[in-house]
Amino acid sequence: MIFSTYSFILIFLPIVFGVYFILNKFKQHTIAKIWLIIASLYFYGQGSPKFFPFFLGSIFGNYCVGSALGTLTKKEDKRQAKLLLLVGILANVALLGYYKYTDFFIENINFLTGANFALKHIVLPIGISFFTFQLIAFLVDSYRGETKEYNIIDYLLFITFFPQLIVGPIVHHKEMVTQFEDEKNLKINWDNIALGLFVFAIGCAKKMLIADVLTTSAQSFFGTTGNFTFLNTWFYSLEYTISYYFDLSGYADMAIGLGLMFNIVIPQNFNSPYKATDFQEYWKRWHMTLSRFLSTYIFRSVYKKENKWRNYYIATMVTFFVSGFWHGAGWNFVAWGILNGVLVCIAAYRNRKGKKSPYLLAFILNFILVILTRVLFVSESFTYAWEVYKGMFNFGSLANTDFIVFWNNNRKEIIVTLLGMGICFFAPNTSEISEKFKTNLPCLLYAAVLLGICLVTMDKVVNFLYFQF
Repeated sequence: MIFSTYSFILIFLPIVFGVYFILNKFKQHTIAKIWLIIASLYFYGQGSPKFFPFFLGSIFGNYCVGSALGTLTKKEDKRQAKLLLLVGILANVALLGYYKYTDFFIENINFLTGANFALKHIVLPIGISFFTFQLIAFLVDSYRGETKEYNIIDYLLFITFFPQLIVGPIVHHKEMVTQFEDEKNLKINWDNIALGLFVFAIGCAKKMLIADVLTTSAQSFFGTTGNFTFLNTWFYSLEYTISYYFDLSGYADMAIGLGLMFNIVIPQNFNSPYKATDFQEYWKRWHMTLSRFLSTYIFRSVYKKENKWRNYYIATMVTFFVSGFWHGAGWNFVAWGILNGVLVCIAAYRNRKGKKSPYLLAFILNFILVILTRVLFVSESFTYAWEVYKGMFNFGSLANTDFIVFWNNNRKEIIVTLLGMGICFFAPNTSEISEKFKTNLPCLLYAAVLLGICLVTMDKVVNFLYFQF
């Protein structure tokens, strides 16, 4: 089940919402939480039914480990706590590794040894990369003594709350559990519902009216042995770059909007990343909750200011290596992570030295680099990425390009791409728009029109791009 479907919008959401607030109205707060947990588990089970028992085992197993870690607070228990934390983290990584990286390791063993082990072709469970990060964060915070006040119901609600369960934003237990405990959040808030519907409608429009159009077109190019001309490679790479932003930020907007309907504030995940002028700024604006997690649990574990081998640059490269490997089971993802790390280090060095390029030049150059790195991310192999890169500099192909035919064949996609670029570069983002939101007729009509258009076009469902991670 995904957000942009009739079954979710017209059946699942109204029922879950109504029962939750009816139970709270009659002071059945614990039962209301349990209802929301059951509904969230049902939501997940619809997407990954075969993995569902393992999902339950994982979340309950992590709770047991986290609870045990919370009791090991004495100084003499620290060694035991560290060992238990290590076992818990390795168990999470092993589960993720089995489902996500088994074929990757088999392919590399076959390549290095000449063996011919059969690939397993294991279906990747939806959202496993995201909830694994949240579970690891819970264990680390339990080790630090920061989760003692949370019982199993609060824990389950934090892990399973359906708006952010599958593709994030990645949330922290402290910013979620306290909101479910706040009495004023247990009553229907019509202003929050209006704002939530408004944000949800924007996210749905991003996904269905922009991202889906561009993703379908771009994937048809990157999924085949395409015609690697200058125009094709640049256009489809640009198209994919725009579609990725609207797909991911659209999902985040829908998740944030759904959270608001339940009076829960989910953190922002995108802050106009394509307006950045260097990669250090870009990664502060792109998938911000993922960057926060990596910064808190990877970067800070490596970074030691007084140690030249564990300084900012080393910690940054390690963090982006982990980020790249987390994104996908392929060397192209690892290379993508390392390349992003190098670009962040270059930007950090320039900023530390006070070297600034003219704004327009820096903005254009940074966006071109974003497109170039996206090619590596979406290509199935280095060979394919190399063919695309060669096409990008195949200036001779322009002489044989029929621009009129290209326009006629891609008119809709070109218009949507230009519209998307205009929104990315010049329009306020959803967070900025929300700050000016008022519960009045124009705003409600705007949301109603967007949602109405999406409902009319909801006959064809395109999965969110991050479902594959």
